[in-house]
Amino acid sequence: MAMVNVTASAADRIKALLDRDGKLASHGLRMKVVGGGCSGLQYELAFDDSLGDEDQTIEAGGIRVFVDPKSALYLAGSTLDFVDTLQESGFKIENPNASATCGCGQSFGA
Repeated sequence: MAMVNVTASAADRIKALLDRDGKLASHGLRMKVVGGGCSGLQYELAFDDSLGDEDQTIEAGGIRVFVDPKSALYLAGSTLDFVDTLQESGFKIENPNASATCGCGQSFGA
């Protein structure tokens, strides 16, 4: 099982955003879990050009995703997707480790 599965639509969107800013070759997407939100933990996504010694790197569709060891405990087996519909637009994380989620989908409990 991969640390994080990245769908083709998520990889395409990440690639487009990095390419737009001229950072495709130098940056990746950092996936992080931090304390906060109404369920106790929340996801944080940001572009990053530094890789920590213990970070895991996932390569998918021409992009890189970085996950630190603490966040890896909560993200193992998750799927990162990008949706763009009339109802919603943005990155979505399906996390099998989440025991509870809030209504907005931005925070979870484990």
